[in-house]
Amino acid sequence: MAATIKYDEVEVGQEIPPVDYPVRRVNLIQYAGASGDFNPIHWNERFAKQVGLPDVIAHGMYTMAQGGRFITDWVGDPGAVLDYGVRFSSMVVVPDTDEGTVITVSGVVESKLEDNKVVIAITAKSGGNRVLSKARAIVRLA
Repeated sequence: MAATIKYDEVEVGQEIPPVDYPVRRVNLIQYAGASGDFNPIHWNERFAKQVGLPDVIAHGMYTMAQGGRFITDWVGDPGAVLDYGVRFSSMVVVPDTDEGTVITVSGVVESKLEDNKVVIAITAKSGGNRVLSKARAIVRLA
């Protein structure tokens, strides 16, 4: 599948609208099974609180994956993502409710490079806190 966004159609400073990704405890259990990371801070409220956390928290890589999902959904082709990196700046606290929490991801075209590549600066927030910092993706557009 080729990238559906065309290089000539994007401009530096162009915003990519925010997308909300709901997170419930069941998502963390599914992710633990897929990743092999069964650390109890990601599923056991009693343990999480015993070690000083406010509640169960999402895996950092789960949070990062939502940023990656945002980019691949925008560009239309996972193979168009050439580079992706983040720093973790805050926890995604996931309460034991039907609603859980939400990670809101948005982006902006930060720069245009040669060979139809663009740099996307990604913002991810949850509970009013920025949960990823220095999040950037390099994407090759059509």
